[in-house]
Amino acid sequence: MNRLQETLLNWYAQNRRNLPWRNNPSPYQVWISEVILQQTRVSQGLEYYLRFIEKWPDVKALAQASEDEVLKMWQGLGYYSRARNLHLCAKQVVTQFCGDFPADYEQLKQLKGVGDYTAAAIASIAFNLPCAVVDGNVYRFLSRLFDINTPINDKKGQKLFAQLADELLDRRHPSLHNQAMMEFGALQCTPKNPNCLLCPLQAQCLAFGRQTVMQRPVKSAKTKVTTQYLIYLVFRLDDKICLRKRSDKGIWRNLYDFPCLECKNPMSVEDAIASEEFKQLIGNVSFTVSKASPIFTHKLTHRTLIAQFIEIKLLQEWPPIETKDIFLARERDLENYPIPRLIDLYLNT
Repeated sequence: MNRLQETLLNWYAQNRRNLPWRNNPSPYQVWISEVILQQTRVSQGLEYYLRFIEKWPDVKALAQASEDEVLKMWQGLGYYSRARNLHLCAKQVVTQFCGDFPADYEQLKQLKGVGDYTAAAIASIAFNLPCAVVDGNVYRFLSRLFDINTPINDKKGQKLFAQLADELLDRRHPSLHNQAMMEFGALQCTPKNPNCLLCPLQAQCLAFGRQTVMQRPVKSAKTKVTTQYLIYLVFRLDDKICLRKRSDKGIWRNLYDFPCLECKNPMSVEDAIASEEFKQLIGNVSFTVSKASPIFTHKLTHRTLIAQFIEIKLLQEWPPIETKDIFLARERDLENYPIPRLIDLYLNT
């Protein structure tokens, strides 16, 4: 064991957080925690992890759940493709591996939604295999430790950091080493205000010596963010509300929202009601506009959504509207449907 590895393990022993998946970690627990925490802070993700484990204590139970149940449990975390892949992966583990995660890095990578990082995390933490993990915390820690200005979000940088992490890996204790690396980045070598003065690796940190800590890691220019305008049509009939199940291949696939007019430019309430799309949807049914909501702004990774909700009271039955994707549901049953965060924000106001 070299000095860096020893320092990391000593720091980890004294500073590690008591997280439930760290106590005798099973492959299932590690997998659930890593998928949830990929784009989520531990403070937020811990609650979701505990709910998942309580409802589905093993991979076979999760495989037997419906997709709607999994999406509903996931609601609020965003990046819903992770939830869909989680469910598909559970089914794959049950059908192809009899409910046992394979103790092999390459086989783990064949599972739905499991990439290099997640496979390495399961392999090393659950099976103690010598596979180096590189997540956002590790990227930041290594880029500062060695003062590397290669962007972490291009192929060259990813290959460089993967090689470096592999060279540093303590092959006798890969599970502890990987967890220590990630924990050090999360608690000590933080994105903002890292505690450099009390860092046990200060003397070895090239970025500290060169005063480039806050310039690391380097990222290539971000993808241009586009703006999309949405007019949601909230149709109500007595105690029922009209829902739409999204069957497209977008980020909200198989979630539920309301019928919607999508446009590239802002649209007034009057223009929305007069549009051909609205007329095709409503047919000859009589209605009144109850009210229009304030504007909601919802930011996604590469898109900003500007949304407004128009509440419409139907004055008669609406048989033409109901299809496999658009239907009337009792308003009291809304809590049973998985919905995007934007819809949840509107309903909560």
